[in-house]
Amino acid sequence: MKKLLLLFSIVFAISCGESQKSPEETARIVVESFYNRDNARLKEYTTPGIYQSYVSVQDQLTNASGGKSNFSVVQDTVYGDTAWVKFNSAYADRPETFKLIQQDGKWKVTETGLRERSPF
Repeated sequence: MKKLLLLFSIVFAISCGESQKSPEETARIVVESFYNRDNARLKEYTTPGIYQSYVSVQDQLTNASGGKSNFSVVQDTVYGDTAWVKFNSAYADRPETFKLIQQDGKWKVTETGLRERSPF
């Protein structure tokens, strides 16, 4: 009985430790992993299409970057499985906006449709 209780406690602790990231946390991870060239983490929090786009321009946009991201959320909203996060960072002169979708139980940054506009 003690072994079963111990096993249950370990499984419970592991499952609680891996909580789902919010859209805001995901946006911060994507910005920081892009500019720090942590492509494994970038791939984890983006959809395949946007990941390829980011990797193709990464060398051009990250050469002069460094230091803290100073990431701050300006505005965010969630509509079911879609979220929008408008944010400031040290890497851009004006706020940027990410569209996120829930995929495989995680929030991931994705492409914005051709005529799609953010709610901000």
